[in-house]
Amino acid sequence: MQLLDSPIFELSPIAMWLEDFSEVQKQFDLWRSEGVEDIASFLLEDKSRILSCAHKIKVLHVNPQTLKQFEAQSFEDLTANLAQIFKADMSSTHLNELVALWNGETLFENTAVNYTLTGHRLDIRLRGTVLPGHEHDLSLVLITTEDITPYTHAQRLEEKSRLIAEARFQYSPTSLWVEDFSRVKARLDHLRRLGISDFKTFLDVHNDFINECLRDIMVTDVNQATLDLFAARDKDHLLKNLHKVFQNETQQTFRHQLLELWDGNIQHNCEAVNYALDGSIRHVLLHFAVFPGFEDDWGMVQLALTDITARKKAENYLEYLGKHDVLTKL
Repeated sequence: MQLLDSPIFELSPIAMWLEDFSEVQKQFDLWRSEGVEDIASFLLEDKSRILSCAHKIKVLHVNPQTLKQFEAQSFEDLTANLAQIFKADMSSTHLNELVALWNGETLFENTAVNYTLTGHRLDIRLRGTVLPGHEHDLSLVLITTEDITPYTHAQRLEEKSRLIAEARFQYSPTSLWVEDFSRVKARLDHLRRLGISDFKTFLDVHNDFINECLRDIMVTDVNQATLDLFAARDKDHLLKNLHKVFQNETQQTFRHQLLELWDGNIQHNCEAVNYALDGSIRHVLLHFAVFPGFEDDWGMVQLALTDITARKKAENYLEYLGKHDVLTKL
């Protein structure tokens, strides 16, 4: 084998395997003679056929990096313990290899889970190449197994963090809205380029600007607490009826927000009056914050609404008591 005579094979920093798939090719020929056409469906009918093919593969040689990767003492130690290396379910990954070879492809690639001989999990990217001159019988296939465990571990951590973040959003007891304010940001930037400096006076003169900015806001997502707060059946029900939620009082609240944003306060609080879809009033404490990483375009902001309706009712009642006689109501 010319490849074994090359120092590249022995010195490669990537684990390399030379394998003989000729018995697999013979099995393919037998199945074809029996009328098998759709190899994927045929193998999935009985997954033992996949494992049978795997057992027909003969490992001819590996390089030192392979022994190091799988913590084997020698080639004999490695090949005698292949069951430990491939103890995970290989059906899905090996199926792809068999389908590729059945279809006459000389290159295939998969990700798989293997184990070292000491039991450590390895996430690997496997690449296979049928060496030139061996396409007819698959008697010489070069396999490389690249360890991508740190990468996949980082992916799993990222996915876990994403799921936790989504759960915190969905199940937060506070009404949360994710919105896109990028068009509002573009409008404010345009005014600055025009030389507007007294934004408060500009709003007094151009009251329609507030409504234009309101129409530019795009609601990306809301959580379950938002649906509960505004008596909405589902997200679609809420988004189609936002005009009922944000009525006359909204303009004054949003004017205050625009002034805060103009002054660079991308995190601010204010009180607001909204309405549930059943018509009942909702007094809320609104906290506005631009997400980190979106400070330049406000493409993602979060609004957190705390229901203070009960507090407002109590305040109004106390105010009433301070101005009226309890007995006469005068």
